[in-house]
Amino acid sequence: MLESIDYQVMKEGRPIVYVIQEITGTREGRPKINIMGAAEFGTFKFLLPELSQIIFSPGPLIFKLRKGLQSYRPRDFLLLTGDPAIIGVACSIVSDITNGKYQLLKWDKQERKYYSININLHEKGEINE
Repeated sequence: MLESIDYQVMKEGRPIVYVIQEITGTREGRPKINIMGAAEFGTFKFLLPELSQIIFSPGPLIFKLRKGLQSYRPRDFLLLTGDPAIIGVACSIVSDITNGKYQLLKWDKQERKYYSININLHEKGEINE
């Protein structure tokens, strides 16, 4: 049986899964969590080392995130790992690049798999839905 060929994917390459921070324990060879299930959504690109933190001077870290995310496309994904403050900054940067439209990968504990979530910060709708 012949498989269909998606010429758009061939032309643009696979989506990228931007992993915000390396998983804790990676340096010792014992990562705390297994993110390999997210590989089905694209090729991993790690933005920051596992011990990165925003302390008193966030400028250099924000610069590094901006540089790492500058090629983010709407078909790519963010895998939200690490320091919550850094996650917030990364989402803000991507939102700035894409005018509020981007995709996240969310781990479902019951199904034990990742699901994509489409974010559109400018979506019109009822607040009380």
